[in-house]
Amino acid sequence: MTNQTRNGADLLCESLLINQVDVCFANPGTSEMHFVAALDRQPAMRCVLGLFEGVVTGAADGYARMAGKPACTLLHTGPGLANALANMHNARRANTPMVNVVGDHATHHLAFDAPLTSDIDALARPMSDWVGRSSSADDVGRTANEAITQARTEPGRVCTMVLPADHAWTPTSTTATRAAPPAAPALPAQDRLLQVVQALRQAGTNQDNTVILLAGKSLRDEGLAIASLIAAATGARLLTQQANARVERGLGRVMIDRVPYVVNQALQMLASTRRLVLVGAKAPVGFFGYPGKPSSMLPPDCEVICAARPDEDLLGCLRQLADHLGLRLPDGRPDPDHKVVATRRALPLPQGALTPSSIAQAVVAWMPDQAIVCDESVSSGRDFFPLSYHAAPHDYLQLTGGAIGLGLPLATGAAIAAPNRKVVTLQADGSAMYTVQALWTQARERLNVVTILYSNRRYNILHGELKDVGAGVPGVNARRMLDLDDPALGWVKIAEGMGVEAASAHSSETFNDLLAATTRIDRPFLIEAFF
Repeated sequence: MTNQTRNGADLLCESLLINQVDVCFANPGTSEMHFVAALDRQPAMRCVLGLFEGVVTGAADGYARMAGKPACTLLHTGPGLANALANMHNARRANTPMVNVVGDHATHHLAFDAPLTSDIDALARPMSDWVGRSSSADDVGRTANEAITQARTEPGRVCTMVLPADHAWTPTSTTATRAAPPAAPALPAQDRLLQVVQALRQAGTNQDNTVILLAGKSLRDEGLAIASLIAAATGARLLTQQANARVERGLGRVMIDRVPYVVNQALQMLASTRRLVLVGAKAPVGFFGYPGKPSSMLPPDCEVICAARPDEDLLGCLRQLADHLGLRLPDGRPDPDHKVVATRRALPLPQGALTPSSIAQAVVAWMPDQAIVCDESVSSGRDFFPLSYHAAPHDYLQLTGGAIGLGLPLATGAAIAAPNRKVVTLQADGSAMYTVQALWTQARERLNVVTILYSNRRYNILHGELKDVGAGVPGVNARRMLDLDDPALGWVKIAEGMGVEAASAHSSETFNDLLAATTRIDRPFLIEAFF
């Protein structure tokens, strides 16, 4: 292609590719057609269609969590962006790097207030860490580079770039360039680290008195290993915050518990905590405010000390804390004798009626090595986390922002980022309906995903929430808003209608057989588990 025929859309594609942003999750419309045409001229860009914008941004979230770099999304004007916002919110809470390209009307057309005209920038800001808009075709590359740089800034940012249609179709001779690399994350200030060291030395022998709360990259194998060494040496207790973007778990890895979702359980877990040390984490609060219950999960007299903010060097922080405490880290790794690691435990395959516990037990038993678990099981999957300490080594990805409808798209993106690994989706039936279209994308892309569909035919968590907020026992109208049984969802037919092979299980024996069969295939499969 000669410079004379290149346009702003070509410049955008070239800018993305030169910066290794080579996957585009898209749901385009008229304003984006020149970008679609430019993608046709770039075979190096993998283009993945989502049939709903929430699938697009949710898949971009899962991709970036596993690939360690941003994907691009392509969305159609303000309403298309609005459909995408819930999973942008989840991505922002996960500190996911993401570059959203939102097409807008041609600049000369905006004054006519056409039906799709809206304030895209205002819509984007609440769910984006950065919002930019190109000023011309020549400016498209600079704007894209700024979005990419911002997205890659630790710990990861959701960035939204608005592309007017005429900037996409106007010719340009501007050359794509590499984006400026983001600054390396800084180490925490030494006086802050020394304050943490002093606090840890005072932890004493009661492991409940001081808690080290981890998040972000400190939950990868090396960070967990160093943190466990620090905890063992000081008597501190090691926990993660309730929701995390990615945790490396399973055999041979450090076992770490998380702050519970249920307020009474969290209060009980942290009742004796007198000192909380944060490593990339936030002090734990209730997911919601409940009548008569506190918002903070900590005792009123608990001292909170920030060892490292999320945007700082979390691994460097842990290494320096270990060094100040005089702990030996040969080759940058703790002595394995000091680690509390998961060892193999015999878990017999469950028998009889299916329950959330038996489903979790079977998944743990059959999970292949280096699987990726995407968890949106909501209340039904709470048994999985403690049981899966002893599963094969795996990455655990979960809902971070509380906006349901992430599980199926998250698995879709993770499978594209890691095509040689089995992705296991733990998926509640109610939240699956928010972004059910992701199954079609999994079929089209022939992704190695097995979906465990928890079919209890109700918004089970909301039954619990109704009780917890003191609203009483559900009557006829309340049940009509909380139950999914009239008519019941037929997940085998739904999945097959999307091109995904599916089967149902009413017993543990059938579930075991189906799950075992999925380990031998590398195409999408859904198991509807009735309980």
